[in-house]
Amino acid sequence: MTLTACSQTASGSTSDDKAQNSSPSKTGSGAGKAGSAVITVSPMVRGEKVIADEPLVVTASNGKLTSVTVTGPGGKPLDGEVSADGRTWTSTHDTEYSTAYTLETQLTASDGGKVSRSSSFTTVSKDEIFVGTYNVNPDSTVGVALPVSVVFNKPIQDRAEVERRLKVTSSPAVEGAWSWMKDRDGKDRVDFRPREYWQPGTKVKFTMDLVGVKNGDLVGTQRREIDFTIGKAVVSTVDVVKKTMTVKENGKVLRTLKVSAGKKTFETWNGTMVVLSKVPTIRMDSATVGIFGPEAYDLGSVKWDVQLTPSGTYAHAAPWNEGKFGLVNGSHGCIGMSTADAKWFYDQVDYGDPVTVIKSKDTVAANNGYGGWNVDWGTWQKGSALK
Repeated sequence: MTLTACSQTASGSTSDDKAQNSSPSKTGSGAGKAGSAVITVSPMVRGEKVIADEPLVVTASNGKLTSVTVTGPGGKPLDGEVSADGRTWTSTHDTEYSTAYTLETQLTASDGGKVSRSSSFTTVSKDEIFVGTYNVNPDSTVGVALPVSVVFNKPIQDRAEVERRLKVTSSPAVEGAWSWMKDRDGKDRVDFRPREYWQPGTKVKFTMDLVGVKNGDLVGTQRREIDFTIGKAVVSTVDVVKKTMTVKENGKVLRTLKVSAGKKTFETWNGTMVVLSKVPTIRMDSATVGIFGPEAYDLGSVKWDVQLTPSGTYAHAAPWNEGKFGLVNGSHGCIGMSTADAKWFYDQVDYGDPVTVIKSKDTVAANNGYGGWNVDWGTWQKGSALK
């Protein structure tokens, strides 16, 4: 079970970026030369060191590789294969950080001569690079309200240069913009969203090419290209006065559910939130969100949990509030409903679907999950470093 709580106040978290791989660069500085044959190693930054944690590519120009041996510490080989045309050799495993490798190549030059070359190179260390963690996976389908979001592990000194290397394209095309902010843990973050929700069926491509980008004494090493698709438009509206949640799919009302939202001093966030995750069962402990004393709670098995903010806002089953749904707001900030209704809602929504709360207090912040939809378009555009 996951430990969490239902509230407006809690610290957020970010995930590790290693979930996706990139295609390495095909450029680099020369590692050896004989006659007209040239050997290059990539991906390389600043013409000095090879990017770690990526496949290594050895390329022959004006010649064909016949043998490539890459050896790490202790003589451990880095396995790989020569392409059918003999032009490249690509490792089957990623290189390690802060590691020296030796390279032995044999090839046939374009003039027929046999060439052997020995060289060495070193990979970058983790202290020399900065990386971005992003929120979309290859070939995934997401909701109409999901922005593309990148959180950086180090402060970004030149936001404009980094933003130039980020690109979102779509079919059909949309009007959209990047906007910078601080994530909840103080890290630099930039989100791209269209002016309005994505259209269902839109094909989106996110490209991030930070290879060689300087950030003070650090250098970027990531190259990513992610294709994803926008799914059906499942849009939910919670009216805290009527104590209802209306769920629409592609503009058609599916159901209107009776709910119990946040009570006085624990009001549910106002504005649009975006589904972050779904968990069938979760433990909710108020201590994790700083609620103690008479209002404290520890619920060991809360069912059908749809997370809306990292600060602790969920839509979930709340059978202990039976009799309040549609009548009284009695939660600590979450959107509670009957177990049957919560299961139905859980099955309807997915990552990236919007849930908008109306007639409540205190609009959810842009960095509390994906609250950027609560920022007017002109202000959002001004958050770009390229304005």
